[in-house]
Amino acid sequence: MSKILIRGAKVLGGAPQDVLIDGESIEAVGTGLSAEGAEVVEAAGKVLLPGLVDLHTHLREPGREDSETVLTGTRAAASGGFTAVFAMANTFPVADTAGVVEQVYRLGKEHGYCDVQPIGAVTVGLEGKKLAELGAMHESAAGVTVFSDDGKCVDDAVIMRRALEYVKAFGGVVAQHAQEPRLTEGAQMNEGVVSAELGLGGWPAVAEESIIARDVLLAEHVGSRVHICHLSTAGSVEIVRWAKSRGIDVTAEVTPHHLLLTDELVRSYNPVYKVNPPLRTERDVLALREALADGTIDIVATDHAPHPHEDKDCEWAAAAMGMVGLETALSVVQHTMVETGLLDWAGVADRMSAAPARIGQLAGHGRPVSAGEPANLTLVDSAYRGEVDPAGFASRSRNTPYEGRELPGRVTHTFLRGRATLVDGNLA
Repeated sequence: MSKILIRGAKVLGGAPQDVLIDGESIEAVGTGLSAEGAEVVEAAGKVLLPGLVDLHTHLREPGREDSETVLTGTRAAASGGFTAVFAMANTFPVADTAGVVEQVYRLGKEHGYCDVQPIGAVTVGLEGKKLAELGAMHESAAGVTVFSDDGKCVDDAVIMRRALEYVKAFGGVVAQHAQEPRLTEGAQMNEGVVSAELGLGGWPAVAEESIIARDVLLAEHVGSRVHICHLSTAGSVEIVRWAKSRGIDVTAEVTPHHLLLTDELVRSYNPVYKVNPPLRTERDVLALREALADGTIDIVATDHAPHPHEDKDCEWAAAAMGMVGLETALSVVQHTMVETGLLDWAGVADRMSAAPARIGQLAGHGRPVSAGEPANLTLVDSAYRGEVDPAGFASRSRNTPYEGRELPGRVTHTFLRGRATLVDGNLA
């Protein structure tokens, strides 16, 4: 593999430096590095980050290849600056056995646009009744360490306790989709003023908060790790903040769309805004941003949820829940966190690379941009501004809430172990 010199990039938003890649690793970082024998990427004015890591991606394969495949999903990931994604278990069949997680893992290796680390189901068939083969999935070639029934809540406290006890033996983590099912029966959107005015079934914040409160206490009792998926309310922030103050081993994520969008958008009845958990209020959005800035929320995770056109282009009640997010995540974070002064680029690198890799125990990712480290890198033109056009997405689906919205930043290059997967905004 030839050498690559990234010249004049602002590493983590700092002073311009050169980064020399040799093979799969970073050989040197400094100023005035020799370009002899190297392909040169002119990066003046651009920000260089470690490759992004998404702890919450739906790749849909096997079973829903009409929505996404491992190939199209990882191409979308590379386009968005991601060098690794964790693939959720709600496929068909469910990723609740060693065989299914190994299939997803192998597909990721074959396609090569980013690393794919499968997440195993907590319960058989996501039915919440019986623990899945957690140990077998961990011992498989995929080496699963994160388990989740995402899309459904592990609402049985005994099952949740047993899962936490089981994964503790090998240092795993249970990632909970916090949604008390009885409190959300028939729910269509956030419960509040807008739902009352529209006459849509309300999804109360307490449905999320009550599960989080239960699970952090269970994690404390067991002495295990719990991760909270797509945290969305100000109350949830306070519970996680309290749990961390007690020393409970809890981590949490927020999605880009919950950092930007509110339930006021549902007044349009456009199903592109229908998502689980639902878009909340402006108060919640501001609380989530502050919590991400102060570290109460550990990471940004996309919850990339692709759906075919027919599943979203219909009446609100019948529409599927979810939004694609891999290709717009960094732009939304730049808009909501960097341009507001809540995070600098080093903070973005932590929340979107180092911390998710650490939570998921993913070796070789989220590492510093320094000599000797794997060359998993993302180059961003942070000065760019443009309208989101889903027609240009690499994802198989187009259900983005940002169509026509102007957002800042554009990933120009992505490097996976020294190999360019994205060059000048085009997939390699």
